[in-house]
Amino acid sequence: MPRLTKIYTKKGDAGHTSLGGGQRVPKDHLRVTAYGTVDELNSQIGVALAIGLCQELATVLAEIQNELFDLGSDLAFIEEDKAVYKLPQIEARHIERLEDLIDEMTAALGPLENFILPGGSLGAAQLHVARTVCRRAERDVAALAREEVVSANVLAYLNRLSDALFVMARYENYMKGVAEPLWRPGA
Repeated sequence: MPRLTKIYTKKGDAGHTSLGGGQRVPKDHLRVTAYGTVDELNSQIGVALAIGLCQELATVLAEIQNELFDLGSDLAFIEEDKAVYKLPQIEARHIERLEDLIDEMTAALGPLENFILPGGSLGAAQLHVARTVCRRAERDVAALAREEVVSANVLAYLNRLSDALFVMARYENYMKGVAEPLWRPGA
């Protein structure tokens, strides 16, 4: 584990930063943008947890936060450096676990019969914010993947996580007894 003895280095003052392997890149490099958005997503999930979610979601989201840290670390290293550093990876089992979670919550909720608006309880509304940031992270990683190699499971994980966050928002409303705000076209 890295030991941070000093938080500021002054090395980024001119608009460049270092990737995990030490390469200097502009702070708006696609790779930095991608892992920065994943970090933002993780922070939005942290806000949802701080609000106070039902226990089932609190437990699984704490695990997801750790997985997002792993995913961000994966994105912070170019493929050539991954042979040098032992990095945690998002694996198929992580994606399958999200699918199982979606299926379990959907079974409790029943089918979605109308489009819903983001909102309801405070926790559900925050999970919707996390979902939209997750979609942006997915777009940022897709842009990076067109230019550089990205680990195979990263995009699939983010895609599944955004779906899971949508269902979690619905589940949080269900567990809190709060009706979902329904879209009323042309209202």
